[in-house]
Amino acid sequence: MPRRPPSLGRTFARAYQRQMKVVTSAMSRAGQKVAKRVGEAAAESSRPPPGAGDWVTGLAMAAGGACRYHLFVPPPVPGRPARGLPLVVMLHGCRQTARDFAIGSRMNALARREGFLVLYPQQSALANPEGCWNWFSDRQADAEVARVLAAIDQACLLYGADAERIAVAGLSAGAGLAARLAMRAPARLQAVMMHSGVAPGAATSPRQALAAMAGRRAPVLDLPEHGAALLPPLLVVQGGRDMVVRPAAGRLAAEVWAQAVGAEAADPAVQQRGQRHPMRVTDFLRKRVLEVRLVEIDALAHAWSGGSARGSYADPAGPDAGRLFWDFARRAFARTAVPL
Repeated sequence: MPRRPPSLGRTFARAYQRQMKVVTSAMSRAGQKVAKRVGEAAAESSRPPPGAGDWVTGLAMAAGGACRYHLFVPPPVPGRPARGLPLVVMLHGCRQTARDFAIGSRMNALARREGFLVLYPQQSALANPEGCWNWFSDRQADAEVARVLAAIDQACLLYGADAERIAVAGLSAGAGLAARLAMRAPARLQAVMMHSGVAPGAATSPRQALAAMAGRRAPVLDLPEHGAALLPPLLVVQGGRDMVVRPAAGRLAAEVWAQAVGAEAADPAVQQRGQRHPMRVTDFLRKRVLEVRLVEIDALAHAWSGGSARGSYADPAGPDAGRLFWDFARRAFARTAVPL
C-alpha cells in the first residue's frame, strides 16, 4: 500500500520546530556570551588598583535598578579626619571599567595626597554591551542617574563622605551622564566636569547622538523653573584632536551652561605646565564669580588628559585633568561652605 505524503501542515510544523531550535540555540549562546562578559568585567573591576588605600565594592539599589560601584578610601593620615571627607564621583567612558578608569585617571593617587573619597559607579554590560552610559536616552539616563545617586547615598551613609562636598566628573559617555546628574540633582553637587563629552539635550536617538558628538547639534538643557540658578559650576575639558567627540561639542557644552546661568566669557588665556601640552582656558563669569571653565587642549585626542598609560583612553602628555578638576571643585566647595 503506497505511503501517504505528509500533509502540508505537518511539513510546516517540522520546519518551524527546526528553525526554533536554531534560534533558541543562538539565543542561548548569545546569553552565555553576555553572562561571561558580565562575570569577567565584575571580576576584573573588583581587583584593587595598585597603591595604598581601600578598594571597596558595593551594590546600591534604586527604582531604576542596581548600581555596582567601587569606592576608594585613602589610607589614614595623622591629623586628617577619617570621616567627613569630600567625595569625587568618577563616571567612566565606553569600553572601560571602574578599575580601568581609576588607573587611567590616576585619581586615587590624588585622593591619597589631598584627602578625599573617590566613587566609581560601574555600568552594567546588560544595560549597554559596550559599557557606555546611555546619556542620550532620557528614560535610561534618568534611571542611571537614580542608581548613581543611590551609590552616592551609600558612600555618605556607610563611609562618612561629606554630603555637602560632592563633585562629579565623567569621560566621554560618562561626561554626558555627569552633566545630566548635575541637572537632575543640582542641590546634591557642588561641581561637575565634562571631559570629552556631549551636554544633555543634544540628542535623543543614536543618529542624533552621532551628530551631537560631531558638534552639529546644540544642547537644550531641560531645566525646571528657576533650575538654572541651582546648577553647579562646570569644568569642560576638550581635546582639539578628538575625532570621537569633536571640539565644537565641548565648546557648545560650556556655552549652553554659561548661558543658562547668565555667565559671560572672559578673554581666553594660554597656559602650559612644564612640558605638558599647552591649554587654552576660557572662564565664564557671572558677577565676577566663576561659573564655567572651558579648557581646550589642541594636541589632545579622545583621552583623559594627564592620565596613566597603564589605563585606557589616557594621554600622559596632557595637563593633569584630575588636578584641574580637584582645584576647580575645592574652589566650589569653599564657595558653598556654610559658616559655623
